[in-house]
Amino acid sequence: MDWFAHRAANLLAANPPEAAALEIGYTSAEFLALDDCLIAAAGPGFALFINDRPMRMEASIFVRKNGRIRLEKQGPGNWAYLAAHGGIQTPLTLGSRSSYIPARLGAPPLAPGDRLPLGTARAPLPDLAARALKFPVNYALNPTLRVLPGPQADSFSKNAFYAAEYSLSPTSDRTGYRLNGPPLEPLRPGELLSEGLTRGCIQIPPDGQPIVMQADCPPTGGYPKIGAVITADQPLLAQAPIGTGRIRFVETTIEEAQNALRKWVARLKTAIEYPEETWPLA
Repeated sequence: MDWFAHRAANLLAANPPEAAALEIGYTSAEFLALDDCLIAAAGPGFALFINDRPMRMEASIFVRKNGRIRLEKQGPGNWAYLAAHGGIQTPLTLGSRSSYIPARLGAPPLAPGDRLPLGTARAPLPDLAARALKFPVNYALNPTLRVLPGPQADSFSKNAFYAAEYSLSPTSDRTGYRLNGPPLEPLRPGELLSEGLTRGCIQIPPDGQPIVMQADCPPTGGYPKIGAVITADQPLLAQAPIGTGRIRFVETTIEEAQNALRKWVARLKTAIEYPEETWPLA
Protein backbone atom coordinates (compact mmCIF):
# COMPACT_ATOMS: atom_id res chain seq x y z
CA MET A 1 0.00 0.00 0.00
CA ASP A 2 2.87 2.37 0.78
CA TRP A 3 5.62 1.58 -1.71
CA PHE A 4 7.94 4.23 -0.26
CA ALA A 5 7.86 2.85 3.30
CA HIS A 6 8.26 -0.71 1.99
CA ARG A 7 11.26 0.30 -0.10
CA ALA A 8 12.82 2.28 2.78
CA ALA A 9 12.49 -0.63 5.22
CA ASN A 10 14.15 -2.99 2.76
CA LEU A 11 17.06 -0.67 2.01
CA LEU A 12 17.61 -0.09 5.72
CA ALA A 13 17.69 -3.87 6.24
CA ALA A 14 20.32 -4.20 3.47
CA ASN A 15 17.85 -5.86 1.11
CA PRO A 16 17.05 -5.18 -2.54
CA PRO A 17 14.07 -2.77 -2.72
CA GLU A 18 11.72 -5.48 -3.97
CA ALA A 19 12.46 -8.06 -1.21
CA ALA A 20 9.47 -9.54 0.58
CA ALA A 21 8.63 -7.80 3.87
CA LEU A 22 5.67 -7.77 6.24
CA GLU A 23 2.83 -5.29 5.81
CA ILE A 24 0.89 -4.48 9.00
CA GLY A 25 -2.32 -2.50 8.59
CA TYR A 26 -4.45 -0.69 11.18
CA THR A 27 -3.33 -2.86 14.10
CA SER A 28 -0.41 -3.85 16.32
CA ALA A 29 1.68 -6.99 15.84
CA GLU A 30 4.41 -8.83 17.73
CA PHE A 31 7.06 -11.26 16.51
CA LEU A 32 9.68 -13.49 18.13
CA ALA A 33 13.15 -13.69 16.61
CA LEU A 34 14.07 -17.39 16.46
CA ASP A 35 17.63 -16.41 15.55
CA ASP A 36 19.78 -13.28 15.38
CA CYS A 37 18.41 -10.91 12.74
CA LEU A 38 18.72 -7.41 11.35
CA ILE A 39 15.40 -5.60 10.99
CA ALA A 40 14.02 -2.22 9.98
CA ALA A 41 10.49 -0.83 10.31
CA ALA A 42 8.91 2.09 8.46
CA GLY A 43 5.52 3.73 8.20
CA PRO A 44 3.64 6.51 10.05
CA GLY A 45 1.40 5.94 13.04
CA PHE A 46 3.42 3.06 14.52
CA ALA A 47 6.03 2.70 17.27
CA LEU A 48 8.71 0.01 17.40
CA PHE A 49 9.67 -1.86 20.58
CA ILE A 50 12.36 -4.52 21.05
CA ASN A 51 11.86 -6.44 24.31
CA ASP A 52 9.55 -3.59 25.42
CA ARG A 53 12.31 -1.03 24.84
CA PRO A 54 11.35 1.83 22.49
CA MET A 55 13.44 1.84 19.32
CA ARG A 56 13.71 4.16 16.37
CA MET A 57 11.54 3.62 13.32
CA GLU A 58 13.22 3.89 9.92
CA ALA A 59 16.56 2.57 11.19
CA SER A 60 18.34 -0.78 11.01
CA ILE A 61 18.42 -2.68 14.31
CA PHE A 62 20.29 -5.84 15.26
CA VAL A 63 17.99 -8.15 17.25
CA ARG A 64 19.40 -11.10 19.14
CA LYS A 65 17.84 -14.55 19.23
CA ASN A 66 14.63 -14.70 21.33
CA GLY A 67 14.15 -10.95 21.03
CA ARG A 68 10.53 -9.76 20.89
CA ILE A 69 9.74 -7.30 18.10
CA ARG A 70 6.54 -5.30 18.50
CA LEU A 71 5.00 -2.75 16.17
CA GLU A 72 2.39 -0.81 18.11
CA LYS A 73 -0.30 1.24 16.39
CA GLN A 74 -0.12 4.84 17.62
CA GLY A 75 -1.43 8.02 16.00
CA PRO A 76 -2.45 8.74 12.41
CA GLY A 77 -1.23 6.46 9.66
CA ASN A 78 -2.47 3.10 8.41
CA TRP A 79 0.34 0.85 7.18
CA ALA A 80 3.71 -0.21 8.60
CA TYR A 81 6.43 -2.40 7.09
CA LEU A 82 8.80 -4.75 8.85
CA ALA A 83 11.78 -5.91 6.80
CA ALA A 84 14.46 -8.38 7.86
CA HIS A 85 17.85 -8.85 6.24
CA GLY A 86 17.73 -11.67 3.70
CA GLY A 87 14.08 -11.04 2.93
CA ILE A 88 11.15 -13.23 3.91
CA GLN A 89 11.43 -16.47 1.95
CA THR A 90 7.82 -17.58 1.60
CA PRO A 91 7.08 -19.80 -1.43
CA LEU A 92 6.85 -18.09 -4.81
CA THR A 93 3.45 -17.85 -6.50
CA LEU A 94 3.47 -16.58 -10.09
CA GLY A 95 6.97 -15.27 -9.42
CA SER A 96 5.98 -13.30 -6.32
CA ARG A 97 6.12 -13.82 -2.56
CA SER A 98 3.25 -11.40 -1.94
CA SER A 99 -0.29 -12.44 -1.01
CA TYR A 100 -3.38 -11.56 -3.02
CA ILE A 101 -6.10 -12.46 -0.55
CA PRO A 102 -9.18 -11.92 -2.81
CA ALA A 103 -7.95 -14.61 -5.23
CA ARG A 104 -6.31 -16.77 -2.52
CA LEU A 105 -2.93 -16.45 -4.19
CA GLY A 106 0.25 -16.60 -2.13
CA ALA A 107 0.56 -17.15 1.59
CA PRO A 108 -2.56 -16.60 3.72
CA PRO A 109 -2.62 -13.81 6.34
CA LEU A 110 -0.35 -14.55 9.30
CA ALA A 111 -1.78 -16.43 12.28
CA PRO A 112 -0.29 -16.92 15.78
CA GLY A 113 2.48 -19.50 15.69
CA ASP A 114 3.39 -19.02 12.01
CA ARG A 115 7.11 -19.09 11.21
CA LEU A 116 8.71 -16.95 8.51
CA PRO A 117 12.06 -18.12 7.09
CA LEU A 118 14.67 -15.53 6.14
CA GLY A 119 17.34 -15.57 3.46
CA THR A 120 21.01 -16.14 4.26
CA ALA A 121 22.96 -13.13 5.56
CA ARG A 122 25.68 -11.84 3.25
CA ALA A 123 27.78 -10.29 6.04
CA PRO A 124 27.92 -10.23 9.86
CA LEU A 125 24.63 -8.68 10.95
CA PRO A 126 25.96 -6.35 13.69
CA ASP A 127 28.21 -4.68 11.11
CA LEU A 128 25.12 -3.56 9.19
CA ALA A 129 23.15 -2.04 12.05
CA ALA A 130 24.19 1.54 11.41
CA ARG A 131 21.76 2.58 8.72
CA ALA A 132 19.10 5.21 9.36
CA LEU A 133 16.86 7.49 7.35
CA LYS A 134 18.28 11.01 7.55
CA PHE A 135 14.94 12.78 7.22
CA PRO A 136 11.41 12.12 8.54
CA VAL A 137 8.88 11.39 5.82
CA ASN A 138 6.14 14.03 5.87
CA TYR A 139 2.80 12.22 5.53
CA ALA A 140 0.27 15.03 5.35
CA LEU A 141 -2.94 14.46 7.29
CA ASN A 142 -4.81 16.43 4.62
CA PRO A 143 -2.96 15.66 1.37
CA THR A 144 -3.45 17.27 -2.01
CA LEU A 145 -2.88 14.52 -4.57
CA ARG A 146 -1.74 15.02 -8.14
CA VAL A 147 -3.93 13.41 -10.78
CA LEU A 148 -3.49 12.55 -14.44
CA PRO A 149 -6.70 12.97 -16.49
CA GLY A 150 -8.48 9.69 -17.17
CA PRO A 151 -10.06 8.43 -20.39
CA GLN A 152 -13.52 9.56 -19.25
CA ALA A 153 -12.45 12.87 -17.67
CA ASP A 154 -14.73 14.81 -20.00
CA SER A 155 -17.77 12.88 -18.75
CA PHE A 156 -17.76 14.92 -15.51
CA SER A 157 -17.22 18.48 -14.42
CA LYS A 158 -13.50 18.63 -13.71
CA ASN A 159 -13.99 21.96 -11.94
CA ALA A 160 -16.38 20.32 -9.48
CA PHE A 161 -13.98 17.42 -8.92
CA TYR A 162 -10.90 19.54 -8.27
CA ALA A 163 -12.82 22.00 -6.08
CA ALA A 164 -14.24 19.25 -3.85
CA GLU A 165 -12.86 18.02 -0.54
CA TYR A 166 -13.15 14.33 0.33
CA SER A 167 -12.71 12.06 3.32
CA LEU A 168 -11.90 8.35 3.37
CA SER A 169 -14.82 6.04 4.04
CA PRO A 170 -14.41 3.33 6.72
CA THR A 171 -15.41 0.83 4.02
CA SER A 172 -12.08 1.40 2.26
CA ASP A 173 -9.70 -1.55 1.88
CA ARG A 174 -6.69 -2.76 -0.13
CA THR A 175 -8.89 -3.10 -3.23
CA GLY A 176 -10.08 0.50 -3.27
CA TYR A 177 -10.31 3.62 -1.13
CA ARG A 178 -13.88 4.92 -1.14
CA LEU A 179 -14.25 8.68 -0.81
CA ASN A 180 -17.05 10.69 0.79
CA GLY A 181 -17.78 14.14 -0.56
CA PRO A 182 -19.92 16.06 -3.05
CA PRO A 183 -21.26 13.48 -5.55
CA LEU A 184 -20.15 13.91 -9.17
CA GLU A 185 -22.95 13.85 -11.73
CA PRO A 186 -22.21 12.59 -15.27
CA LEU A 187 -22.53 15.22 -17.97
CA ARG A 188 -23.98 12.70 -20.40
CA PRO A 189 -25.81 9.38 -19.87
CA GLY A 190 -24.46 6.09 -21.10
CA GLU A 191 -22.86 2.82 -20.10
CA LEU A 192 -19.20 1.90 -20.32
CA LEU A 193 -17.78 -1.44 -21.34
CA SER A 194 -15.32 -2.91 -18.86
CA GLU A 195 -11.75 -1.87 -19.58
CA GLY A 196 -8.33 -2.06 -17.98
CA LEU A 197 -7.64 -0.77 -14.48
CA THR A 198 -4.46 -0.02 -12.60
CA ARG A 199 -3.66 1.22 -9.15
CA GLY A 200 -4.45 4.91 -8.69
CA CYS A 201 -7.38 4.98 -11.13
CA ILE A 202 -10.27 7.08 -9.83
CA GLN A 203 -13.58 5.47 -10.76
CA ILE A 204 -16.93 7.23 -10.47
CA PRO A 205 -19.75 4.75 -9.68
CA PRO A 206 -23.45 5.61 -10.10
CA ASP A 207 -23.67 7.24 -6.64
CA GLY A 208 -21.04 9.81 -7.71
CA GLN A 209 -18.64 9.04 -4.83
CA PRO A 210 -15.12 8.40 -6.21
CA ILE A 211 -13.25 5.15 -5.59
CA VAL A 212 -9.45 5.18 -5.88
CA MET A 213 -8.11 1.78 -6.88
CA GLN A 214 -5.48 0.38 -4.52
CA ALA A 215 -2.91 -2.43 -4.38
CA ASP A 216 -5.46 -5.26 -4.70
CA CYS A 217 -7.51 -3.64 -7.46
CA PRO A 218 -8.97 -5.92 -10.16
CA PRO A 219 -7.52 -5.86 -13.70
CA THR A 220 -10.73 -4.48 -15.27
CA GLY A 221 -13.68 -2.31 -14.28
CA GLY A 222 -16.80 -0.82 -15.82
CA TYR A 223 -17.09 2.55 -14.06
CA PRO A 224 -15.83 5.69 -15.83
CA LYS A 225 -12.40 6.92 -14.76
CA ILE A 226 -11.99 10.64 -14.22
CA GLY A 227 -8.27 10.37 -13.52
CA ALA A 228 -5.46 8.50 -11.79
CA VAL A 229 -3.41 9.42 -8.71
CA ILE A 230 0.27 9.50 -9.69
CA THR A 231 2.61 6.86 -8.24
CA ALA A 232 4.64 9.42 -6.27
CA ASP A 233 1.54 10.51 -4.31
CA GLN A 234 0.02 7.08 -3.68
CA PRO A 235 1.82 6.64 -0.30
CA LEU A 236 0.20 9.88 0.92
CA LEU A 237 -3.25 8.54 0.06
CA ALA A 238 -2.51 5.10 1.54
CA GLN A 239 -1.59 6.66 4.89
CA ALA A 240 -4.33 9.33 5.03
CA PRO A 241 -6.44 8.97 8.22
CA ILE A 242 -9.77 7.24 7.74
CA GLY A 243 -12.66 9.61 8.34
CA THR A 244 -10.69 12.58 9.68
CA GLY A 245 -8.24 13.24 6.84
CA ARG A 246 -9.25 15.67 4.12
CA ILE A 247 -8.22 14.92 0.54
CA ARG A 248 -8.13 17.20 -2.46
CA PHE A 249 -6.98 16.63 -6.03
CA VAL A 250 -5.07 18.74 -8.52
CA GLU A 251 -4.44 17.99 -12.19
CA THR A 252 -0.89 17.37 -13.36
CA THR A 253 1.02 16.19 -16.44
CA ILE A 254 2.78 12.95 -17.29
CA GLU A 255 6.11 14.79 -17.27
CA GLU A 256 5.54 16.07 -13.73
CA ALA A 257 4.39 12.62 -12.62
CA GLN A 258 7.57 10.99 -13.95
CA ASN A 259 9.82 13.67 -12.44
CA ALA A 260 8.10 13.39 -9.05
CA LEU A 261 8.68 9.64 -8.95
CA ARG A 262 12.34 10.03 -9.95
CA LYS A 263 12.82 12.58 -7.15
CA TRP A 264 11.30 10.25 -4.52
CA VAL A 265 13.51 7.35 -5.56
CA ALA A 266 16.65 9.49 -5.81
CA ARG A 267 15.96 11.12 -2.44
CA LEU A 268 15.59 7.75 -0.76
CA LYS A 269 18.92 6.55 -2.15
CA THR A 270 20.73 9.57 -0.69
CA ALA A 271 18.75 9.70 2.56
CA ILE A 272 20.10 6.50 4.06
CA GLU A 273 23.28 6.69 6.14
CA TYR A 274 25.58 3.75 5.49
CA PRO A 275 28.39 2.26 7.56
CA GLU A 276 31.88 3.03 6.28
CA GLU A 277 32.49 -0.59 5.28
CA THR A 278 29.68 -2.56 3.70
CA TRP A 279 28.74 -4.05 0.35
CA PRO A 280 26.80 -1.92 -2.16
CA LEU A 281 23.03 -2.26 -2.11
CA ALA A 282 21.07 -3.41 -5.12
